[in-house]
Amino acid sequence: MMVLSAPTADVTTAADIRAEGLSKTYVVGERAGGLGAALRGAVRRKTREVRAVDNVSFSIAPGEIVGFLGPNGAGKTTTLKMLAGLLHPSAGSASVLGHVPWRREHPYLRQMTLIMGQRNQLLWDLPALDSMLVNRAIYRLTPDAYRRMLDELTDLLDLGPLLGKQVRQLSLGERMKCEFAAALLHRPRVLFLDEPTIGLDVTAQGRIRAFVREYNQRVGATVLLTSHYMADVTALAKRVIVIHQGKLLYDGALAGLTDRLAPFKVIQLDLEEGARRPLSWEAYGEALPGEDGKIRLRVAKERAPEVTARLLSDLAVIDLTIEDPPIEDVIDQVFRGAAL
Repeated sequence: MMVLSAPTADVTTAADIRAEGLSKTYVVGERAGGLGAALRGAVRRKTREVRAVDNVSFSIAPGEIVGFLGPNGAGKTTTLKMLAGLLHPSAGSASVLGHVPWRREHPYLRQMTLIMGQRNQLLWDLPALDSMLVNRAIYRLTPDAYRRMLDELTDLLDLGPLLGKQVRQLSLGERMKCEFAAALLHRPRVLFLDEPTIGLDVTAQGRIRAFVREYNQRVGATVLLTSHYMADVTALAKRVIVIHQGKLLYDGALAGLTDRLAPFKVIQLDLEEGARRPLSWEAYGEALPGEDGKIRLRVAKERAPEVTARLLSDLAVIDLTIEDPPIEDVIDQVFRGAAL
């Protein structure tokens, strides 16, 4: 599989996050099923190496929001855990805010946070506010700094009715808002967000996105975001890093990824009721499945103006829109190795 060419990083440019040749290899045991295999495995254990992250390099500038994309098992969470200091790499190096993450130095831990949508840091049987107080003690916040930041987060996330409720009584969306507040009380400069909107409804997802954007603008925080919801990425990130099977596939503008892998436009048109339709759409473009009687055509990007003019001239068109392909389709092409 060829790797999409990525822009060469300028090593002289200041970066909040930098990874150079970062790799992580696990040794895992394996055996066949059955009692005999279990007994043989007790004497001679069979193992193999799994390369979760393989020679990944990138840098992220201060205040930048970057989408970190890849299918399940691509190495996204492993990379975030190394950058957050939870895992030691097998090879390579990294620095975040000038610190080596896995040294777990206090000045570093006070400036970063890792939020995982599938992990819970709040105390389940206590009010959410008690978890805030625990984090205040952990980060040694002064009463004034704690109150000021809690008030700001309460305003941004509308936490007023939630802080006094037992965590187990909160909905998933309410709990995630409180998770964000607890993780950001110390006003971190770097945010590692691993599927922060997973399982949330559309409204809750939108609120979390808006909050991340607002926090980034207020604090100037650097954000590395993984998500399977492409709406998260398109709403927040102009740049994406794509990895697959532990290897870097692409590092660059989100729009550039679309241009590279999907050099076409989708034209959707609605015709007057009973209007004449061509026997075949091939003269205009490739017909795609449509909804509510609308026609959708895929055409090469450079042909879109000419095809649009012909459609308007030849047919009784009520409405016509020209769209870029859905980013989900573009990313799917990356994962399947198409056009690489």
